[in-house]
Formats: sequence, C-alpha cells, structure tokens
Amino acid sequence: MTSSGESLVAASKNAQTNASVNQSRRLDMQGSIEKRGGIGIVWIDNPPVNAISQAVREGLISAVESAAADDEIQALVLACRGRTFMAGADITEFGGGPKPPSLGEVVDALSASPKVIVAALFGTTFGGGMEVALACNYRIALPSAKIGLPEVKLGIIPGAQGTQRLPRLTGVDFALKMITTGNPIEAAEALESGAIDRIEDGDIVAAAISYAEELVAADAPLKRTHELTLDPAQFNDECFDAFRTSIARRTRGMHAPERAIQAVKAAVNLPFTDGVKRERELIRECVADPQSKALQHVFFAEREATKVPGLSRDVELKPVNSVGIIGAGTMGGGIAMNFINVGIPVTLLEMSEEALEKGRGIIRKNYEASARKGRISDEQVEERMNLISGTTNYADLADADLVIEAVFENMDVKKTVFSTLSEVVRPDAILASNTSYLDINEIATVVANPERFLGMHFFSPANVMRLLEIVRGEKTAPEVLATILKLGKRINKVGAVAGVCYGFIGNRMLSGYAHEANMLVLEGATPEQVDRVLYDFGMPMGVIAMADMAGLDIGTRMRENLDESQYDVRASYLYDRLVGMGRLGQKTNAGVYDYEPGNRTPIPSPITKEIIAESAEKFGIEQREISDEEIIERCFYSLFNIGCDLLNEGMAYRASDIDTVYINGYGFPAWRGGPMHWAENTIGLERILERIREFAKLHGERWWTPSPLLVRLVAEGGSLRDIKNQ
Repeated sequence: MTSSGESLVAASKNAQTNASVNQSRRLDMQGSIEKRGGIGIVWIDNPPVNAISQAVREGLISAVESAAADDEIQALVLACRGRTFMAGADITEFGGGPKPPSLGEVVDALSASPKVIVAALFGTTFGGGMEVALACNYRIALPSAKIGLPEVKLGIIPGAQGTQRLPRLTGVDFALKMITTGNPIEAAEALESGAIDRIEDGDIVAAAISYAEELVAADAPLKRTHELTLDPAQFNDECFDAFRTSIARRTRGMHAPERAIQAVKAAVNLPFTDGVKRERELIRECVADPQSKALQHVFFAEREATKVPGLSRDVELKPVNSVGIIGAGTMGGGIAMNFINVGIPVTLLEMSEEALEKGRGIIRKNYEASARKGRISDEQVEERMNLISGTTNYADLADADLVIEAVFENMDVKKTVFSTLSEVVRPDAILASNTSYLDINEIATVVANPERFLGMHFFSPANVMRLLEIVRGEKTAPEVLATILKLGKRINKVGAVAGVCYGFIGNRMLSGYAHEANMLVLEGATPEQVDRVLYDFGMPMGVIAMADMAGLDIGTRMRENLDESQYDVRASYLYDRLVGMGRLGQKTNAGVYDYEPGNRTPIPSPITKEIIAESAEKFGIEQREISDEEIIERCFYSLFNIGCDLLNEGMAYRASDIDTVYINGYGFPAWRGGPMHWAENTIGLERILERIREFAKLHGERWWTPSPLLVRLVAEGGSLRDIKNQ
C-alpha cells in the first residue's frame, strides 16, 4: 500500500524494466482508493504516458469493484499522474498480444459501475485511453487536452468498444471522421461534438472532484454510452456511401478505414452487444491483414530512425533559437515555415530585395491559404509573418544558431556560400546544406570548423513533406548530429540519418526507380501506363508525372555536371529533348505531358509520343507490349536493390530507416510498410533475386547487378531485420 491509503494502479514503463520498477515502487492491485469526502479517486501512474498495461487493467477492475462495495464512496474520479491521461495501449504487448484481463473487460467493468465515474482528461487521451474514457459516465478535460482514436494508422480499428460507444455519444459523422483519420481532436471540438461534457482550466483532478460532487448533489443519471441509441433512418446506407466517397482518395488502398466504417454502421443498425461482436470480428480481420503488420513496422521504424548507433543520449545539445536561411525561393521559404510554425525566428537572405519580397510574399500566400481553410487564424498569420526578417547582407546572419543553405544545386555555388558564411557566423553556429545530391564532405572543405557542418535535406514542398534526411558528414560532431535530430522532432519532421553518397538514401534509390520507368517507356509502355500502374500500386503519383511537377530542367542541369559514364543517356534522352524545346513540365504547361493553364491534370502529348518513337529507333530498342506486372517489378525491384546496396555500404543504419525515408519523402504507401519491408515480406528475397538476375540477362548488368547483400541474405537464409550498421 502507498501512503495515505492512496491507490496506485501502476505498471512497468515497458516489459524490459518490470523488475527494476517493481523494486522501486510498491504496486497496490487490491483496488484501494484515495478518498476526498464522498469522492473516490482511482490513480493511474505508469510513466511516461500511462500506457494501459496488464497491471493497469487489473488495477482498474479491482478499483471499480472496491468502490462498488464501499458505502462511503458516492462517485469516482479516474485520474492520472504525470504529463498525460492514458495515451493508449502498451506498445510492448504488440508482438505477443495483450494478457488478460482484456481492455474490453475493463470497459465493461467501468460501464457497469453503480456509481458515477468522471474521467479527468489532460494531455493526450488516445486509443485505449479514449475507450476507457468513453466507458465512464462523464468526461471533463483541460482546454489543452486532445483526444483521439489513432488505431487506423496501425492498420486496425478501436477494439474495446470505441466504434460502438463514440457514435452513440457524438453521432455518426464525428465518429467516422475521428476513427477513419486517426487524427487527434482538440478539447473545444470534442466538447462541441459531445465526446466530452465539460472543459475546466487549472487543476483537472480538483475540477473533476467538484464535477462529481455536483453530479451527486443533482442525483444525475448514470449516463452510460452503451444505453444510447442511433436512428437508422437518419444514418442510412446513402450516408455511409457519401462518407466513403469523401475519403476515397485519402484512404486509397487501405483496408482499416473501410472496416471502421462497417463497425460504425453496426453501431447504428445493431443492438450494442451485437455491435461489439461485429467490432471484434472486424478487429480480428485487421490483425490478420498484412497491412496492420506493415503499419506497425512503420510505427516502430520512425521511432528507431532517430536512434543513431554510438550516439550517446547524454551528449550536450546546442541551442537553436534563431535560424538563418540562404535562399528565399520555393524551397528556402518552405524550410523557413517549419521553424516559424514552432516560434523560431528566421532571417531569410537573398541576393536582391526583389527576390526577398517575392519569397516573403509566397510564404504569406501559403499562410493565408491555411487561414481560409480554417487551419490557422488571421492573427496567427501575422504572428508568424512577424517572425520573418529579410536581408541581402550575410553579416545579418552573424548571431544565428543555425544557418541552412537552400540555393542552386551546384558545387561551386554552394562552396562560395559556405566560404562566405564561415567568415561571418559565430564559430559554434551549426551550418547545414539542403543539397539533394552533392558531396557533403567536399562542401565541408571550405567550412571553418567542419565539425559543425552536415546536410539537412528537406523535401518539396518543405512546409508539407514530413521527411528530414539528415546527412552525417565525415567530420560532423556528435553534438551537432544529436541537436539536429532533436530539432527535427521540434519542427514536426520525421528524421532519418544517411551517409555521404550520391543522392544519399532517397535520391540514390530514386535514380534506379526513375531509370526503369524511363526505359519502360522507350521499350513500349506509354508514360500514362507507367504512371497509372505506379499510382494504382499506391504511390501519390507516377514518377514521370512527378518529373513534370518538379521541372524537367532540374535533371538536365544536374546532368550537365556529369559525364555520360555516370548516367544512362537513353533513359534521359526524352527529357533533354523536351527541355531543349522549352517543355519544362507543369511550369510551362508542357513537359512529358501537356497541361491546360491552371490545371495540373496531365494530358498525353502527341509530341512526346513522337519523340519516344524517334528515341527508340535512335538507340535500337524494339518496342513491345509491356504488362503492368513488369512495370511494378522493374521499378520497385530496382529501388529495393539499391536500398540493399546502401545497407551493404553502411550508408543507412537499418532497412527500416530506408522505409522511413521512402514513406515520408516519396509517398511510398505506408500500408505496404516501405519498399524494403514490402519486398521482403510480400514478395520474398529469393524471388526478387531471381528476377533481378533475369533482368540482368535481358537488360544488362550495369543496371541490374544484384546487391552483394541481397545475394548473401538469400544464400544464408538471412533477413534485412538482422542488418544493423554502426
């Protein structure tokens, strides 16, 4: 027992630390409750996020049973210690499955309580924590609290009656939105929907006690969510079909959102107990679906990516309270917005006042568009714009903690920038390049104190894309790397560390992916067929359409710095011809595809068709009919093979880091787990190696040499999961 008869419903922080935690903290699993007058408080204390472990589940059931038998207790408050209410399931139970009692049994116990239970919500009430709150009779929250049912992001649906209780409480529309997106909801919106009953500032436990006393005094009913009903006539098939249509593009290829819709539909049409049975059937389908395993892989991969082997957690971080950015173009402005969004002031440097004002104007336009959509307020637009200052003088960056270069992709230009910066900024300021391809170590040769230099590769549009590819230079200091990893989280990016090689992780793999797409077009596939197949696979757009969007001239300029031994002239010939004609892509309304002004929908071009035929003849390529299956194999097996090379060379620490890069930087469908996970777990390493060798015979070994790592893993029966570089 703890002091004052206080009940700790506590559990280990994770499975690995059970023993040490139990030694340092006594667990009371008998359901004793702290009493404040006639109100009993059941405390949960399972740091860091009060995950609902087995011990927590046992303690909750025990506490409710104790309260039911205690005549002194008139009502209960469910409260948590630490920084948040219950933030969800114990992720350490994902692998082997939860141990009894189940969360459903906890929910049943809470909802059957003969005494009113008030849940005191603060921090993040997510997943199972939200389902526990729904089982209580009333919910009170701090204004800053957030609630959510994020299970769909793991390829599953709420499995402890959440799909049955939430729609009964809030109505179908809100429940469908919340469950199928998995996104958190602010307290104000939750109150408006009926998901919570009251918002109070200050001490949330004291507020919950007062609320419970008020409910007792008013002889308030036991508002049990499972006893509420929905009108099937109001929420008919047309209602659900309309919702399906509204989310079709966002959930393309995903199975869990449809199962969530079916579960909510069951809440409308079935008695509660039958709806719960249907929910359980659907959750079992989800668990058996490879998509749930893929999405759980992604969940852990993103967390693992920020753990750098050999990088001590105790390394002292450098402060980053001001940022300078060289270049106010599309990329520089987008990068700036990431810092402004979290309150870090930015100084933009351009070569002219005109370029500077144009860049600031684009940033304002982006913010005002967000305000029109209701994502931020007009006041926030001005607050953020006030965090931007502009200059044409390098000396104005002298006091910046971090300076990021986002200028033309040319080695000489970048060296000039960093040579100048080295003479201006503080010797301890961090310097970073946003280069997509260039050698970080070579750029570092002009940097005074190169230990403070590294790559910070943002992806376009930089204010939207989640990935930050952090390139660790040969001399990058541990404290600099650790600082940027932490900063990435601060600006809401998913960070992944890459070694120094051409294109790093993402663009080096892209070279193989794009090469095969371009060769397939020369061999007989149309650009629209290739892009359709890639889109149907789950990519946000085909790689050829993506080239048009980025600008075909970018690749042409890049190749001007290479000799023909470094790329395949055949694969780029079409693009270079189009650029020579002034067809640069969407920005000129003509590239591989034609575009109507103001419309980004690609239209097959007769000009491109003619050039493709000429190109095939020029290079002696006989055109043929190409299957959709071959397009998938050629594009993604090439991508995967280069990923294996990156691992083999130590340019990526783990295969899961590569998956993180491709999901968050290039739109590889998360429900497939990333290219490395997909290849190994859906296709199989042996099958891929077999096909790569076949393609080598057909198309030459230059582009189809199997990675030594892939050959070794197949020979030894190994797995990509075993590869952990230092």
